[in-house]
Amino acid sequence: MDTPTKPETFASTIGSYLEALPLAALVVDESERIVLVNPVAKELFGPVLTGRPLLTVLRQPPVAEAIAAARSSGLRQITRILHQDGPRDTVLMLNVAQVPLPPQYGRGFLLCFDDLTEREAAAQMRRDFVANVSHELRTPLTALLGFIETLQGPARGDPAAQGRFLGIMASEAGRMNRLVQDLLSLSQVEAQERIRPASEVDLCGLIASTLRGMAPLAEGARVTLHHDGLDMPCVVPGDADQIRQVLTNLVENGIKYGGADGRVTVSLSRFARDATLRGPAVRIAVQDTGPGIEEIHIPRLTERFYRIDNHRSRAMGGTGLGLAIVKHIVNRHRGRLRIDSAPGQGSTFSVILPA
Repeated sequence: MDTPTKPETFASTIGSYLEALPLAALVVDESERIVLVNPVAKELFGPVLTGRPLLTVLRQPPVAEAIAAARSSGLRQITRILHQDGPRDTVLMLNVAQVPLPPQYGRGFLLCFDDLTEREAAAQMRRDFVANVSHELRTPLTALLGFIETLQGPARGDPAAQGRFLGIMASEAGRMNRLVQDLLSLSQVEAQERIRPASEVDLCGLIASTLRGMAPLAEGARVTLHHDGLDMPCVVPGDADQIRQVLTNLVENGIKYGGADGRVTVSLSRFARDATLRGPAVRIAVQDTGPGIEEIHIPRLTERFYRIDNHRSRAMGGTGLGLAIVKHIVNRHRGRLRIDSAPGQGSTFSVILPA
């Protein structure tokens, strides 16, 4: 005759297996009272779980239904549940299976919870990205197709209309080309993000060169460009082409959105120690005298296709990807991007890089 398993022996044996699981796991008895729990589950549901009815921990019908189905069929049950974890909802995949317990517990059930929150968020980001790209391309494509149809029909013999339409078509085609170029740049930067640059770059020379290249655009927009702190060389580890891309994007934004008769200043500062980078650092600050940005928008500025003013951004040729590219380049250089702005006070975009 089998000797009944002592509760303490059962708990120590099965408990050791549960602690080894990387997923949150609970064991409940016949009455659905929690008898064992692993540390991951304690982090997810709270520290005091043993002895509590499962219903007081998870008040969700799908959990009770999955246990009932496992009890009646003896087969593993899988269901998806939402658990409120602080200010956000956590998406969990629940696996329920019958497990042998000592006689005093009756039939037992092992509940394992796989956190799908980050995976589902990544999947949603991919869907949003595809939808945004499709939308951004569809608008100029629709315009091009419409003008082509007009040129082939009503405007076939109208030179003035043809010239006007061809100009608009060239603008829309240029918009699509900029979008494709930014998408390729973003893809390349993301692919290289984990590879830290091994070469060195002189930031002073790079800033001066970039400002010379941006001078015609600034002159056309009636914006003056200034620089500060370029009196001596400043060499840091970095990818010269990518840092130039960061400078170009930030200065171009300052020119476009700063308004006529505005001013864009690029300053370079050196620090013996930066608290975040935990070492010597340099700061490139691009400051404009534009209308400023409301605080609610600042955390989202580096999201792909996020625009404060969609119509104005598109009218100025923006693709909505510039600051996302900047963020990934700064991440690749193990630096940080800081945005300071307020309505009526202009904006300052600071790139802090390890020196």
